Amino acid sequence: MFGWLMNKLRPIEARSSGSGYTAQVMAARDSFISGRRGVAELTATVQSCVSLWEGGFAMADVSGTELLTRQTMAMIARAAALNGEAVYLITELGLVPATDWDVTTRDGKPRAYRLSIPEAGGGRTVTALAAEVLHLRIGSDNLTPWIGTAPLRRSSLTGAMLHAVESALGETFENAPLGSQIVPLPDTGAEDMASMRDEFRGRRGSTLVIEGIAQATAAGMNPQIGQKPDQLSPDLSRSMTAETLAAAREGILMAYGVLPSLVNRAATGPVVREAQRQLAIWTLQPIAALLADEASAKLGGLVEIDTIRPLQAFDAGGRARALSAIIKTMAEAKEAGIPPGDVSGAMRMVDWKE
Repeated sequence: MFGWLMNKLRPIEARSSGSGYTAQVMAARDSFISGRRGVAELTATVQSCVSLWEGGFAMADVSGTELLTRQTMAMIARAAALNGEAVYLITELGLVPATDWDVTTRDGKPRAYRLSIPEAGGGRTVTALAAEVLHLRIGSDNLTPWIGTAPLRRSSLTGAMLHAVESALGETFENAPLGSQIVPLPDTGAEDMASMRDEFRGRRGSTLVIEGIAQATAAGMNPQIGQKPDQLSPDLSRSMTAETLAAAREGILMAYGVLPSLVNRAATGPVVREAQRQLAIWTLQPIAALLADEASAKLGGLVEIDTIRPLQAFDAGGRARALSAIIKTMAEAKEAGIPPGDVSGAMRMVDWKE
């Protein structure tokens, strides 16, 4: 009776598996049934953005810990870009990635995890406290602050459009009768027409359809007049395929913090540098700061991560011009007899580090 009473009085433990494997399978099935496939990550645009995130984190300067190796930083960036979160178990051998996890929370903060660790011969399950797990989350909302959301999930409509357009183009170039024509020829025997069709058969399986012209014009009325080959290739320009594809790509690029000008064919050096600065300063560095705070809290030391200096994401030309102007000003001040201390004071007033 005492045990039964304690079970009744014990609070019910609730678990959340919003990002678990089963939940992902159910969401994928639901998306498939409802028509929103959500597989835009298969496109080159998304993979290019993910590669930029991965490369930026792999080159980042990490101080305060040796657990965040370049390989681990690259995997964290890829997981955050595609899933919105990355979970790693802290062990004496380093950080171990988790493929699936359940989390228990209190006041919206994780308390304990049940992790699935990948192994070559099959995964294993580990239960760990929150202090033993490194959990990076991006795009969290106030409803589920313990779950991160990927940029594609936050812009699923644009991702679905990009996937739909590229899938339609792929099916068109695979199945459409590209290069096929209807060629008018004088009527001849059935055997001659069959042999002519075989001669004009396309190498991709598309066939040049040959029709007689006696049915199209009156007999004896010069049947060759007004006859010309007719194209069977679909006219994709009328469906605004290029404009739709470009708009979807630009939307996905902006969702990942990449300026669309970076992939413009006419992009020059200054545009590329500004796009790199935009990506490093406004996208990668804030995520790196979140990871640094999480690592500082879980690893027991101050961890700092810098993505700006390794990526050269600063205005080198502007600094060079400013330094040249300062040197010129100091030379002119020396000629005018102004003491060096006054020049240094003026530099400090404009917040220039000597």
